[in-house]
Amino acid sequence: MRCRRFTHLPVLAVGASFAVGGLVAAGPVAAQEAAAVAPDSADQSANARGTIAAIPDSASTETGIRIGHGDKGFEFETADGRYLLQLQARLQFRVSYPFESDPVTFEKFEGEDELSFAVRRARLKVGGHAFEPWVKYYFEYELASSALLNFEAKVERWKALSLHVGQWKVEYNRERMISSGKQQTADRSILTFPFTIDRQQGVSLFGRLSGGGAADFTYAAGVFTGTGRGNTQNDDDVPMFTGRLQWNMFGAPVPFHGSDLKRHEDPVAIVALAGTTNLSPYTRFSQAGGGQLPGFEEGVRGQYRVNQGVLETALMWKGFSWQQELHWKEIDDRVNGKTTRLIGNYVQAGYFFGELWSFVPPQLELAGRHAFYDPDRDVEDDFRHEVTVATNWFFHGHLNKLTAEISYLDLEEGAAERDGTRFRLQWDVSF
Repeated sequence: MRCRRFTHLPVLAVGASFAVGGLVAAGPVAAQEAAAVAPDSADQSANARGTIAAIPDSASTETGIRIGHGDKGFEFETADGRYLLQLQARLQFRVSYPFESDPVTFEKFEGEDELSFAVRRARLKVGGHAFEPWVKYYFEYELASSALLNFEAKVERWKALSLHVGQWKVEYNRERMISSGKQQTADRSILTFPFTIDRQQGVSLFGRLSGGGAADFTYAAGVFTGTGRGNTQNDDDVPMFTGRLQWNMFGAPVPFHGSDLKRHEDPVAIVALAGTTNLSPYTRFSQAGGGQLPGFEEGVRGQYRVNQGVLETALMWKGFSWQQELHWKEIDDRVNGKTTRLIGNYVQAGYFFGELWSFVPPQLELAGRHAFYDPDRDVEDDFRHEVTVATNWFFHGHLNKLTAEISYLDLEEGAAERDGTRFRLQWDVSF
C-alpha cells in the first residue's frame, strides 16, 4: 500500500510547539501578577474557552499551568490567563444508501445503488490565545485527506474593530460558516456546491457595533487571493473582495450552529446581506480549492469574473430554529463572451418538540429543509431540488450526536428529469 504524506503536519507541530513554549515560559507567574490582569481581558479569556477543570496536582502547582477539558477539547492555560492551548479531535462516521453525495448531473443518478460507509471527516484542531486573551490562533487539519484547512490569527482587542489574517472560511454565508459538526442535518444543502466561496487566504476587518436594542450590527470586510484553499498567490493581480453586514434584530447575534440547544427564552434573530466579486480561472470553490461548475471549461488566467450576493435570515427561540438564504450569482466568461446567471434558495427549520410535550425526550430534535437552484436563468426548466427531513439525538450537544435523515433529490433539464431518494445515518463526535 502506498503511504500518504502528511505534508502539513509540521505546520501544526510548529503552532503547537509555539503555544506550549509560551505556556512553559510563562508558567511560574507570581500571584500578584496574575491578579493584575485587566478585568475585561479576563472576561474575554473566559468567553474564548470552555470550562476549565483545574487539576490540583504537583506538576500543575509547580508550573502554574491549569489543565482541564472543555467544549473545545483538552486545555492547558497559564495561571495569569495570557496563554491558552486547546487540543480537540473530531470524527464523523456516515452510512449512506443508495448514493452518498448530492448528484449534480444525470450520470450521478444512473450508477449502481450502493450501501456505503465512510469516515467522512477526521480532524485535529489546535486553538487558543497567546500573549493576551485577545490575540487568538487556530489550526484545523483534515487527517482523512491530508489537508491543512485553517491557519488563522485574530486580534480582537476592540469589539467594534478586529483583525483576521490567514486561511479560513470567508465570512459570507451562514450555512458554510457553520461547522459541519454543528449542522442541523447530516450535511449542508445542495446550494453549497454552486454558491459557496469556501476557504480563502487573506485578511479581513470585522466587528460588532452595538448601540443597544435593535441598533446592533455585525460586519466583516475582506481581501483574499481568490484562488481557493492552499493557494498563496492571486493569478491575475485582481484580488477577491468580500463584505457582509448583519443586523441583530433583538440586540444579540444568532449563534453559528444549527439547533436551538440553549432554548433561548428571548428570541434572537438576524438579517444579513453579503457580497463578493472575484476574477480567476474558477467558477466555484470547495474544500479542495478552485474548480468548475458543470458546463464550464477549465479556466485560464482571469477568465471568469464572478459577482454574487446572498440575503440571509436566522432565528432561534424556545427550541425552535430557522435559517434561510437567497443566493444570486453571475459568471462572466471573458474568453468566450458568455454570461451565466444562477439563483437559489433554501429554507430550514427545526424544533425540540419536548418543549411542547413532556413525553418527548429533550435530546430529540426534528428538522426539515427545502432547497432549489437554477444553474442558468436563460435556460428553461433546468432546476435542482432538495427536500430533507432529519432527526437528531444529542448525547452531549453538537459534540456527540446522532443524525438520521432522508432526502428527495431532483434534477430537471428541459423534458428530461431524474430523481432519487437517499438515506443517511451519521454519528459526529468531538473530544
